[in-house]
Amino acid sequence: MKNTFGQAVTLTLFGESHGAAVGAVLDGLAPGLPVDGDFLRRQLSRRRPTTTLDTARQEPDNYQILSGVFQGRTTGTPLTIVIPNENTRSGDYTYGLARPSHADYAAYCKYHGYEDWRGGGHFSGRVTAPLVAAGAILLSALAGVGVTVGTHILRCGGAWDRPFADRAAADVATLQGADFPALTDEAAQAISAAILAARERQDSVGGITQTAVCGLPAGVGEPWFDSVESLLSHAVFSIGGVKGIEFGGGFSAVCGYGSDFNDSLRMENGRVVTETNRNGGINGGITNGMDVVFQCAVKPTPSIGRPQQTVDFLRGEDAELTIHGRHDPAIIRRICPVLDSVTALVLCDLLTQRFGTDYLAKGARP
Repeated sequence: MKNTFGQAVTLTLFGESHGAAVGAVLDGLAPGLPVDGDFLRRQLSRRRPTTTLDTARQEPDNYQILSGVFQGRTTGTPLTIVIPNENTRSGDYTYGLARPSHADYAAYCKYHGYEDWRGGGHFSGRVTAPLVAAGAILLSALAGVGVTVGTHILRCGGAWDRPFADRAAADVATLQGADFPALTDEAAQAISAAILAARERQDSVGGITQTAVCGLPAGVGEPWFDSVESLLSHAVFSIGGVKGIEFGGGFSAVCGYGSDFNDSLRMENGRVVTETNRNGGINGGITNGMDVVFQCAVKPTPSIGRPQQTVDFLRGEDAELTIHGRHDPAIIRRICPVLDSVTALVLCDLLTQRFGTDYLAKGARP
């Protein structure tokens, strides 16, 4: 029963939705990395529910760093972040009534009834808060070596944003200063309207995100089982609600001809580049120096206000369930910083394995 990801840089998540706190332990970090409290709080605020598009559960996310940081920099020892749960309402949940498309019944089968089921327990989206807090430290480390990460909502319901440009650095920079994860104001308004319409129908809506990584050197990753796609997919699918992933042009592009899909190679300022980026910056499981780009399918939030058919697995009988708790009509806005964070975890782990522990600190050293 493992809750740890990574080989050289590892992340362990702990806590439950309605427990005392949720938290994370980062291990394998280089010493000397700056820990920017303002950036960490900003990342948490991007994940936090703050608008009518989100759940009514408001948590202040007053994080504490208990170890691994001294005088504003990492020490190189395990870094522990704890975020208290301060706004829980456990009475909204009834054990035994499995919420459709939630982990309630699967968790019962695995943990034999000993799981903390309140608010989804360890399976709750609440556990992504420490993941984002840890991700803020990792994203800062990547920025120090010239690597940036950004995620936007490509589609939500019937509303679309434009995709990243083939050279996505400017788009990623725009997202880092944006209040809403969209590349255009028109898309932000249309996506917001789609989410609000779902809420008015006591329903929920899903969509597609798009993530870009800029500035990665070529030659990172391993063939076969530890390919960049393999590890990113492993990490991305750890996030509840993600049901699919595609890289570069993905499913929509691969049904054409090789003459259309192949990325032509050219020299640019003494560096090998591709004219297009339909392969998403990865060949043979290894980065080729172009932007790494992937899309994720995010399902509609399973908690909806409409009556649903289910079972009471303790009594062994059919039942009807109407969920009355506080839930998001769409998780796609709040999942964007979570995707940035798991992406940063994979990249920090890969770069450390490729270039050594101190590689990530080279941009922080005098």
